Amino acid sequence: QVQLVESGGGLVQPGGSLRLSCAASVSVFSGYTMGWYRQAPGKQRELVAAVTSGGSTQYADSVKGRFTISRDNAKNTVYLRMNSLKPEDTAVYSCNANRKLSDATVYTYWGQGTQVTVSS
Repeated sequence: QVQLVESGGGLVQPGGSLRLSCAASVSVFSGYTMGWYRQAPGKQRELVAAVTSGGSTQYADSVKGRFTISRDNAKNTVYLRMNSLKPEDTAVYSCNANRKLSDATVYTYWGQGTQVTVSS
């Protein structure tokens, strides 16, 4: 069973920075795409950023240029560096590990989430 444990959330002022970490209990990096999602109150969960096992990245338009996702395969950890934070970035951020073997076989795991609050 894979466990994903997030850390690094908290309260930060607008314009500030945070770095989220997601540590996996076992090696899920081989073949897994690692992603960060967020869900704000009253809104649907959305993909913030993702990085494939090969290192390709994608970002939501709202965070491009401000957030950076990276992975350290030796530490089984994925990071989300968040700069120039805005109040609208306030949400619960969750780590996801996803691997699709076929249309019928998809492995996906979630962390418990970490709260990020951007407020003065």
